[in-house]
Amino acid sequence: MVYYDFPLFIICFVFHGAACRLIGCYECCMRCLGGVPYCSLVATLLCFSGIALFCGCGHQALTETERLIETYFARNLQDYITLAYIIQYFQYVIYGLASFFFLYCIVLLAEGFYTTSAARQTFGEFRSTMCGRCLSSSFIVMTYVLAVLWLLVFAFSALPVYFFYNMDATCHTIDILTETPASINQLCVDARQYGLLPWNAVPGKACGMTLSNVCKTREYRMTYDLYIAAFAGAGIMLLALLTYTVSTTYNFAVLRYLGRKGIGARC
Repeated sequence: MVYYDFPLFIICFVFHGAACRLIGCYECCMRCLGGVPYCSLVATLLCFSGIALFCGCGHQALTETERLIETYFARNLQDYITLAYIIQYFQYVIYGLASFFFLYCIVLLAEGFYTTSAARQTFGEFRSTMCGRCLSSSFIVMTYVLAVLWLLVFAFSALPVYFFYNMDATCHTIDILTETPASINQLCVDARQYGLLPWNAVPGKACGMTLSNVCKTREYRMTYDLYIAAFAGAGIMLLALLTYTVSTTYNFAVLRYLGRKGIGARC
């Protein structure tokens, strides 16, 4: 029985139009959907959203951080010129990360389509090959290494969130103790303690009501939110890499099983 559903017909025409005319659009599309690597597809969506969130918000957060340091924590250009160069360097790294992971996720998705189709024997004579198993094992190792490295990036992205959290907690304490100015002036946030500025930077820190006013600015709130978003994006990206590791390992195990059964162990 043939179902002339237009969206299904378009899918069939693109992927397997000849077979659609022979066995019917519905049956063909069920075969096509059976070969979709859903785990890799979910990981790809997580990868795209995570890397976009991390790179986009992280890039803007670094720009706003430089502006905050320049405005409230340093008066001399030489005090924060090194920090400005480091921020610029990290922004270039972000460009490279975005490009690399965008392409790598596409490659992993394509590999997922290949291995899933081979494992389920969806497309006729298409079978597991020695090259396919070697390629899958290479992707497993690469993805595992990237997941370990990205775990370090995830931990590193928590550092600015920790800094701004402490700053926000100090500002909250200042707002509570507004009736005792003497104790307020003793509450400070020193950027030099976090390595953002050299120890001879002037003033290098913000105290009392000055710090409270900094926390109330739009630049501070936006920078804090951007770092939180970048941290969340790094977490999503880590989840995507772990999902890729699980899916590629499973697909490789199935391909190896088919190879032991003697199904098309050729290259």
